[in-house]
Amino acid sequence: MQMLIKNAKLRDREELVNILIDGGKIVDIGAGLTAEAETVIDAEGNLTTASYIDPHIHLDKVNVLDVLPKNQSGTLKEAIEMLWDKKRNYVNEDILARGGDVVEREIKNGVLNIRTHIDVDTITGLKATEGVLALKDKYKGVVDMQTVAFPQEGIVKDPGADKLMWQAMEMGCDVVGGMPANENCPDDSRAHVKLCFDIAEKYDADVDMHVDESDDPFYRTLEMVADETIARGWQGRVTAGHTCAMAAYDDHYAAYVIEKVKKAGINVITNPVTNLMLQGRLDKQPIRRGITRVKELLAAGVTMSFGQDCVNDTFYPYGAGDMLQVALITGHAAQLSLPDEIEKTFDMITDDAAKILRLKDYGLKIGCNADIVITACRDARDAIRLTPERRYVIKRGRVVASTTVQSKLAIF
Repeated sequence: MQMLIKNAKLRDREELVNILIDGGKIVDIGAGLTAEAETVIDAEGNLTTASYIDPHIHLDKVNVLDVLPKNQSGTLKEAIEMLWDKKRNYVNEDILARGGDVVEREIKNGVLNIRTHIDVDTITGLKATEGVLALKDKYKGVVDMQTVAFPQEGIVKDPGADKLMWQAMEMGCDVVGGMPANENCPDDSRAHVKLCFDIAEKYDADVDMHVDESDDPFYRTLEMVADETIARGWQGRVTAGHTCAMAAYDDHYAAYVIEKVKKAGINVITNPVTNLMLQGRLDKQPIRRGITRVKELLAAGVTMSFGQDCVNDTFYPYGAGDMLQVALITGHAAQLSLPDEIEKTFDMITDDAAKILRLKDYGLKIGCNADIVITACRDARDAIRLTPERRYVIKRGRVVASTTVQSKLAIF
């Protein structure tokens, strides 16, 4: 099946180009390109890029706020505890319905790659894992989904969680998760990290941990993760999510840890939409903002991205499954307003997220998979500031979503 996209505006070219797709791959790009094709799409000068990526979300938990009481304190601790009863009673149909709603929103918004964390603990057992693996299978061929076995309740402090982590990987999880700060002491946190890397070595899997999601400057598990990454030779295969405590570190220790993160080749995913809500909830002015040192990490050459993280759950009552909306909030929170910073913000939901997920054949170049989104604007800045409709979402040369919006002013 051939497809021709006409009049596409690429980020790195001023002139409009045509894109020829065959066999699910981009086979040619050029300003004067012509070809016979079964499907012809006119991009009408709109921004045409590789599809968007959500590298950090929790699809087992999305939309639970519709059936649970509201978080009264707004804290991370209460958000976790409120889920316990729900997690005990997870069934596949429920996760498919709640998660499917968000996956379909993300598809319509141009997201065709997702990495989702799944709670693995003695409360839910492997019920969440079963549900999300069923969700992954349902949308196979439209969304490429990586699943992360995530011990939300800790490992040492949740006896039995260690065995469940091994079982989750046997069931088909792709990535080993972790939350080492959610232990009772540094020694237990270190044991948590070591076990996660043991599992990763066994399954030759990448590691993606929630790290130091706290305002407390004495949370130091990021350094533990960096040390273990180097010791195991896992450079380039480890991602640290949140790393909120880094914002509370003094500058000297922050610089020391950032250097270690860079040496270890650790990727960092910040999640401002959630952490702006959860962190600093009990502060008086000045209120801590709850996000990591984005600019300093970027300046050090650390590969970074950000995720939707939560949608309509006990942690975060908002969320639309729209990575451009998340980019807008991230730009505000991290003060990414200069021209090159705006372009980097867009990179973080495209090329940089692809590096973190280690995607093959991703991009808008000849030979890459034809996973493409046409957004109703001319450039990255307008995409972020306006969050306009995604005119076409294309998976391997097939349109999987399209949106048309008509509006009319009648003021004169």
